[in-house]
This record gives sequence, C-alpha cells and structure tokens, in this order.
Amino acid sequence: MSGLKSAAFEQWRKGYGPIQHSAETADRIAGLAASTPLDADRLYSLLAAADRLACAAMWTVVHMTYARRVDLSGAPLPADAFKSTPEGHTGGSLNIVPAFVGYLAANTITATTRSWLMGQGHCVAAIEAINALTGDVSPAQKGRYNRTEEGLSRLAADFYSYAIDAEGSAAVPLGSHTGPNTAGAISEGGYLGFAEVQYLHMPLPGETLVAFLSDGAFEEQRGSDWTPRWWRAEDSGLAIPVMILNGRRIEERAQIAQQGGSDWLAAHLRHNGFDPFTVDGRDPAAFVWAILTAEERLERFAADADHSYPAPIPYVIAETVKGFGFPGAGTNAAHNLPIDGNPSRNEGARRAFNEACATLFVSPEEIGRAVNALAIHDQQNRSPESRHPLAIRRPPPPRLPDPEWTRAGEPPDCAMHALDRWFVRVVDANPGLRPRVGNPDELRSNHMGATLDRLRHRVNTLEPGVAEAVNGAVITALNEEAVAGAALANKGGINLIVSYEAFAMKMLGGLRQEIVFARRRHEVGQEPGWISVPLVVTSHTWENSKNEQSHQDPTIGEALLGEMSDTARVMFPVDANSAMAALRSVYEGRGQVACLIVSKRDMPHRLDGATAGRFVTLGAAHIDGNPGEADLQLVAIGAYQLEEALKASRRLTARGLKALVTAMAEPGRFRAPRDSIEAAFTASDNDLAALFPPQLPRVIVTHTRPEPMLGLLRRLDGGPTRTIARGYISRGGTLDVAGMLFANRCSWAHLIDAAAPLAGRPRDEFLTPTERDAIDGRGDPADLFQPSI
Repeated sequence: MSGLKSAAFEQWRKGYGPIQHSAETADRIAGLAASTPLDADRLYSLLAAADRLACAAMWTVVHMTYARRVDLSGAPLPADAFKSTPEGHTGGSLNIVPAFVGYLAANTITATTRSWLMGQGHCVAAIEAINALTGDVSPAQKGRYNRTEEGLSRLAADFYSYAIDAEGSAAVPLGSHTGPNTAGAISEGGYLGFAEVQYLHMPLPGETLVAFLSDGAFEEQRGSDWTPRWWRAEDSGLAIPVMILNGRRIEERAQIAQQGGSDWLAAHLRHNGFDPFTVDGRDPAAFVWAILTAEERLERFAADADHSYPAPIPYVIAETVKGFGFPGAGTNAAHNLPIDGNPSRNEGARRAFNEACATLFVSPEEIGRAVNALAIHDQQNRSPESRHPLAIRRPPPPRLPDPEWTRAGEPPDCAMHALDRWFVRVVDANPGLRPRVGNPDELRSNHMGATLDRLRHRVNTLEPGVAEAVNGAVITALNEEAVAGAALANKGGINLIVSYEAFAMKMLGGLRQEIVFARRRHEVGQEPGWISVPLVVTSHTWENSKNEQSHQDPTIGEALLGEMSDTARVMFPVDANSAMAALRSVYEGRGQVACLIVSKRDMPHRLDGATAGRFVTLGAAHIDGNPGEADLQLVAIGAYQLEEALKASRRLTARGLKALVTAMAEPGRFRAPRDSIEAAFTASDNDLAALFPPQLPRVIVTHTRPEPMLGLLRRLDGGPTRTIARGYISRGGTLDVAGMLFANRCSWAHLIDAAAPLAGRPRDEFLTPTERDAIDGRGDPADLFQPSI
C-alpha cells in the first residue's frame, strides 16, 4: 500500500483545476492499482496526466464556442479575440471531455484500443479538441489542427465558421456534429436515440466498444432497454454503455432527473436486466475505473460455462452537471452558450470567460507531458483511437451463389419466397459474416419462413414449437427503429431488414442517419467498407388493400428517393427473378442502404435470369413492344403497375396504337444528377434515350405518388401534353387489389384514358361505353376487373 502515498499518488489526489477526486473514486482507483499489472506509480501518473489533458480540452472547447483565437500564455483574451456570434453545444461537450479522456487513459493502461461511439454527436467539440491536443486527427485535419497556438486558434476559428467553397461544400474539415473528418467517428449522432439501439450489435467477438450515451436520448428511443435481451457472448464483442447523466435537455430537466435521478435510473435499468453502477462524471479516473470494471464483469460472465441469458450488462451512470467546469453549469443556458452575455461586447461576460479559462488553463509544456504519457501507441504496438476496429471495418466480399432462376411458363410465384430461399443460401455461403435480420413482426407471414427457420428469433427462453433460439440472428420487436438498428449496426456482417411498407416509415430517421454519414464519407474520399444493407418492404400499399389506409403508404420509397441515389437506392422489382437480382446487386455494393419494394402475392414471371440482371444493372428494361415502331410508351414502376400497363398495352395494340411497355427497376438512375458522384451512378443521355425514346409520348404509372416521381424523372418528362403520371393519390381503405388500383386511377382503363389523348386519339376507340362509364364514376368498377381484349 506504500504506492498509495507516493508522490505520484499525491499529485493525482490533489486534482487539477475543477477536477477533484472523491473518496469513493480514490478507493476504487486504489483497488485498481492493486489488481492491475501496471505499476501503481505509473497508474497514478497516467491519471494525473488525464486530469491535465481533460482541463486543456475543456479550455479548448470553450474557446471553440466563444473565441476566434487562443493564447497559450494563459493571458486574458481582449474583446477583439471573441466571435461576434458565438455558437456551440458547449455544456454537453464539456461533459464528454472527462469521459473521452478516461476512455483514452483506459486504453493506455491496458494497451488496448477499444472502439468508441458517441450518440450525442452535437458534442463534437469535445472529440475535436482532444484529437487536436493529442495529434490523432483525420487526414483532412492533419497540418491544420494541432496543439500549437496556431493550430488551436484555427480550430476555434473554424468551429461554426460556416465557410463554404465554390462548389457549395463546407470549406473547413470541421462541423457542428461528428462527421467523416472527426477522427474515429462512426456515426453523426445527430438524431438522438439511434446509438442507443445500435451499440450492442456493433462489436464482433474479441472487440470492446465504449458507447457514450445521453440521458436526453434515453427518452427519445426506449428500445435501448432491450440490450440485455439481445447481447450474446457467443457472437458479440463487449459493449459498455456509458450514460452522461447531466440531468438536462435543452430547455428543462431530463425526465430521469424529474423521476428521481440516478437512483431511479439504476432501479429502472436493474428491472430491465442491466447491472448498473454510478460514477463521478466529472472525473476522468472514474471513467477509467468504470470502463475496466464493466469490461471485467462482462468477461467474467462470458467465461462462466454455465452462464444464461439475459446477461447482466454493466451500465455506467456518470453523474455530472451540464457544463461542468464553466460558468452557467447546471442551467438551461449550459446547453449552448452558458455565459450570460456576449464576450465580444459585454465586459462582464468577457471577465467570466477569462476567469473560468484561468482555472482550466494548462501550460503547453504540461499538455505535452500529458500527451506523451497517454499517447504511446507505437510503444504498445496498437492502433490510435482514430483507427479503432469499428472505424476501419471492411468485411471480405460476400460469396453470392447464383440465384435459382425461375423460367417463363412456370406458374406465378411469390417474389418474397424467392428472396427468402436465396437469402438463406447467402447466409450458408458466408459463415464468416455474422447475419442479422431486423424484423418488427410477421416474418413468416411476409413469406420469409425459410430465413426464420434457418436463423430464428433471438430470445432468452424458448417457447416450444416456435422458431426461436438463444443465439438466433433474427432480432424481433414491435419497435421498427430498434430492429432496423440491429442490422444497420452490424457492419462486420451481412444484414437484412424486412417490414411492412407503411411501418418502415418509423425507420426513416435511422436509415437517413446512416445514408448521410456514408455519403459524407464518400465525398471526402473515405469509401465506407461495410456491405450494403437492404430494407425489404412488403405487404405494401397496393397488396395491403384489405387493411385501412394506415397500412397503405408508399412514403418510405419517396423519402429515400430524396437522398443521393448512389447511396440511398430505391428499387422496384417486378417478379421473383428481378427481386433476387436486386438483392444480389445490393450485396455487391458497399456503404449503401437500399429499399426494395417487393410484392408478397404470387405474380407472373416477366423476366428470365439474364434479363433480370440487366434490368437491375441498367435500371429499366423493355417488357413488351418495339421501341422503333411504338406510338406511345407506358412506363411501369412496380409489379402491379407493370401488370396494368401490359393489360392496357394489349388493348391499345389490338386497336391500332402500338405501345412500348418499359419497367423501371431503379428510378434514381434516371434522375438529373445533383453532383459528380451521383452523375457517375445515373444513366447517360444515350442510355436514357435507348430506354426512353425522346420522341414518344408516355404515361408513367408508379407504385408511389405520381407527383414526386414525375419530379424525379424530369429527364423523361416532355411536358403535360407529352407526359402524364398516375400513381397512389392517397385513396384507400378496406379494398382488394383491383379496388385499390381503381380508387387511385391506376387501372388499365385509367391508363388508356390517360394515354389516348397523348397519342392524339379519342378514348372511345379503345374503351367501351361500359368501361368509360366505370372510369367516369357512373358505372360499376367491377366491369374493369376482367378486361377483354
């Protein structure tokens, strides 16, 4: 115990600036000193260095919010050194600093580079400040941000500078949230709650992930309560949740604080299967102890041959006050601008800033010594934290067996059944790729029974006669965000998300966060390495006709078509073969999220295997008619839409108007590209003209609402006298498929009604009086359901 009274211990025990060490933390660190192979004096020296690095980082954070430059002499800043319009999520960033420094110190103590994730991406200033001080910056930041006065001044000046280059991109490698230029970042964390439902699915066996979470996000997405339900030592790495419990949202106390604080939270977590404990969230050493203790508990559980699930997942509750270490701490103002007044104009605010910074100040020499003590990656033969395992994830290409193509003349088949059979073969061909299927419910009724029997629902206790397993790979819960998160987080494996189309809208925020972050990585030359993730939406708008309009919603595809099409793919297979070809195309890609709108009812075979492959590769294919002879083009987007177009084409052709029927697999390929990356993905003018002859008038019939699709396909649009679009017009109810098509003016007869005037022909030539009465609202819609040529 003599080490406890050594000079190194005494130096650490005194703390530094606002950082003090409670008796509880000191006792815990003493226990750590007795159990770790690291020399006690070395341990306390590292922890003292962590205190100094944390203070220097907090000093840097507040300069990033308020100042245009720093002064490493520690002298008070004059008025002209401050920003005229300060900005920054200051309080949360200050709270993250001790946590992230504690994470760095834990890595140094054990010579291990753990992965990290920060759910509260608006706290980016903490990460950027620490990275600049330690020198572990991204390639784009190298030479720009460092711990010199010039480098830290540039960091402060760039933060919220709003600088933009000639192409409309950010002109500095620094943003308001964690981004691709934030060294080690794997998520923007801009949409609170998604880190909470993803973190446990991220690490592979042999890895550890430290996930920094917020008490505000605890209210946003409650699916994180299910971590003990789904974590498995057999196929997952160690996941350590660390909640920064500062008690405040933007304008009021967090619900946890209102309910009773850390004691209430601990009881709640215990009730949900966690093993929570509370630490001092103001002290880097407390985070060191928490991370190592949580890791040891998980390792001990995994090593117990008799362990059973749910696992008691250690959960770190780091109690602090928002904005600790700076004026305004613990108030609503701490969220953004904690000082009362603007230091560039207000002397009192300026004085408060300078006095607080004097308390936090660490000399450049001491910062250098602290960094040299903590950043010894080369000596320890390990990667820097910017290159943690999740940050550089790139699994090998999956082996994709050839689909078992159906052939023309075979009875109609279900595209979902075909996907199901092929996906099982993909899983079996890739035993090294951990599978995850995100499933809100009804996987079997959505015709994915083979997948369910092969991978099984993941549960803690089995129900006899149900496709369940303790180590099942199907993550099922009536929480769309949580189950989608399981697949999106599994970037070391192969994934599938299956949902009703209408209810996939609840996944949109999480999907978009992945899409935006991946696209931003692409823009800065960091190609995402994870295998693209498909979202298969079925029981869709047109075939869910038996249910009410809550189940009839094509918005998910429309919304994703608003994102950059090279990263957010939206695909409309028309039969079993094109569905398998579309899914294969997704798994051949990297860093994409793809939405496949797939019918689950039996549909005719329209494409052989080779044609289906070209259909997906080119984005469209001619199904019927001759481009060189056609008078009119019917463009079908969706399986039911293709069937109606073919019915209309038969009637038109039989009565002297030659129609070309073209199915479109991926509308995003035919949009007007918005930048050079999307331009490389979209069709050239020549390819567009081959599929959509410019001289032809055309009717577009789409699975989606017609207006957004018509806007997307502006390159095909010859104006209102040459191009008409039909699609879902928000009419529905308890109907059958034919009724849905009729209600939304998408039946074959409605298509003829739209097509005839485009070709300069009266509709009377193509529709009988009875049929005209039906579409005009005077007759019986049933007269259209079995058209006779």
